[in-house]
Amino acid sequence: MNSLFLFQLASLVMLACGLLGLTTRRDLIGMLISVELLLNGAGLSIVAAAQLTNADASLGQLAALLIMGLAAAEATLVLAIVLVVGKRFKTTDADKISELGG
Repeated sequence: MNSLFLFQLASLVMLACGLLGLTTRRDLIGMLISVELLLNGAGLSIVAAAQLTNADASLGQLAALLIMGLAAAEATLVLAIVLVVGKRFKTTDADKISELGG
Protein backbone atom coordinates (compact mmCIF):
# COMPACT_ATOMS: atom_id res chain seq x y z
CA MET A 1 0.00 0.00 0.00
CA ASN A 2 1.36 3.38 -0.91
CA SER A 3 0.97 6.46 1.24
CA LEU A 4 -1.46 8.19 -1.13
CA PHE A 5 -3.91 5.31 -0.71
CA LEU A 6 -3.62 5.54 3.07
CA PHE A 7 -4.22 9.29 3.07
CA GLN A 8 -7.20 8.89 0.76
CA LEU A 9 -8.55 6.14 3.00
CA ALA A 10 -8.21 8.37 6.07
CA SER A 11 -9.93 11.15 4.15
CA LEU A 12 -12.76 8.80 3.19
CA VAL A 13 -13.19 7.74 6.81
CA MET A 14 -13.39 11.39 7.88
CA LEU A 15 -15.95 12.11 5.16
CA ALA A 16 -18.01 9.07 6.16
CA CYS A 17 -17.93 10.01 9.85
CA GLY A 18 -18.98 13.55 9.01
CA LEU A 19 -21.83 12.38 6.81
CA LEU A 20 -22.98 9.87 9.41
CA GLY A 21 -22.84 12.51 12.13
CA LEU A 22 -24.71 15.01 10.00
CA THR A 23 -27.55 12.58 9.33
CA THR A 24 -27.84 11.15 12.85
CA ARG A 25 -27.12 14.10 15.17
CA ARG A 26 -30.03 16.33 16.07
CA ASP A 27 -28.08 18.90 18.06
CA LEU A 28 -26.98 21.95 16.06
CA ILE A 29 -23.48 21.94 17.55
CA GLY A 30 -23.08 18.25 16.65
CA MET A 31 -24.14 19.05 13.11
CA LEU A 32 -21.55 21.82 12.98
CA ILE A 33 -18.81 19.43 14.09
CA SER A 34 -19.93 16.94 11.43
CA VAL A 35 -19.69 19.56 8.70
CA GLU A 36 -16.22 20.46 9.95
CA LEU A 37 -15.26 16.79 9.63
CA LEU A 38 -16.54 16.76 6.06
CA LEU A 39 -14.51 19.83 5.15
CA ASN A 40 -11.36 18.55 6.86
CA GLY A 41 -11.66 15.24 5.02
CA ALA A 42 -11.89 17.07 1.70
CA GLY A 43 -8.89 19.23 2.60
CA LEU A 44 -6.82 16.22 3.57
CA SER A 45 -7.66 14.51 0.30
CA ILE A 46 -6.68 17.54 -1.77
CA VAL A 47 -3.39 18.12 0.05
CA ALA A 48 -2.43 14.44 -0.09
CA ALA A 49 -3.18 14.25 -3.81
CA ALA A 50 -1.20 17.40 -4.52
CA GLN A 51 1.82 16.37 -2.44
CA LEU A 52 2.06 12.74 -3.51
CA THR A 53 1.38 13.01 -7.24
CA ASN A 54 2.94 15.00 -10.08
CA ALA A 55 0.53 17.89 -9.51
CA ASP A 56 1.77 21.26 -8.31
CA ALA A 57 2.02 21.11 -4.50
CA SER A 58 1.39 24.83 -4.06
CA LEU A 59 -2.02 24.55 -5.75
CA GLY A 60 -3.02 21.83 -3.29
CA GLN A 61 -1.91 23.99 -0.39
CA LEU A 62 -3.86 26.96 -1.75
CA ALA A 63 -6.95 24.77 -2.13
CA ALA A 64 -6.55 23.56 1.46
CA LEU A 65 -6.20 27.18 2.61
CA LEU A 66 -9.42 28.03 0.78
CA ILE A 67 -11.19 25.12 2.47
CA MET A 68 -9.88 26.21 5.87
CA GLY A 69 -11.14 29.75 5.26
CA LEU A 70 -14.51 28.41 4.19
CA ALA A 71 -14.69 26.25 7.31
CA ALA A 72 -13.82 29.20 9.56
CA ALA A 73 -16.44 31.43 7.95
CA GLU A 74 -19.03 28.67 8.12
CA ALA A 75 -18.27 28.03 11.78
CA THR A 76 -18.66 31.69 12.76
CA LEU A 77 -21.96 32.04 10.91
CA VAL A 78 -23.38 28.81 12.29
CA LEU A 79 -22.32 29.65 15.85
CA ALA A 80 -24.04 33.04 15.53
CA ILE A 81 -27.19 31.31 14.27
CA VAL A 82 -27.00 28.77 17.12
CA LEU A 83 -26.76 31.61 19.66
CA VAL A 84 -29.83 33.33 18.23
CA VAL A 85 -31.80 30.07 18.03
CA GLY A 86 -30.72 29.14 21.56
CA LYS A 87 -31.93 32.47 22.92
CA ARG A 88 -35.23 32.36 21.06
CA PHE A 89 -36.21 28.70 21.53
CA LYS A 90 -34.19 27.90 24.70
CA THR A 91 -32.79 24.78 23.00
CA THR A 92 -30.38 23.82 20.22
CA ASP A 93 -32.08 20.52 19.45
CA ALA A 94 -33.13 20.57 15.79
CA ASP A 95 -36.19 18.37 16.41
CA LYS A 96 -37.64 20.75 19.01
CA ILE A 97 -37.28 23.81 16.80
CA SER A 98 -40.45 23.68 14.74
CA GLU A 99 -41.48 27.31 14.31
CA LEU A 100 -40.25 28.73 11.02
CA GLY A 101 -41.47 32.29 11.47
CA GLY A 102 -44.51 34.36 10.85
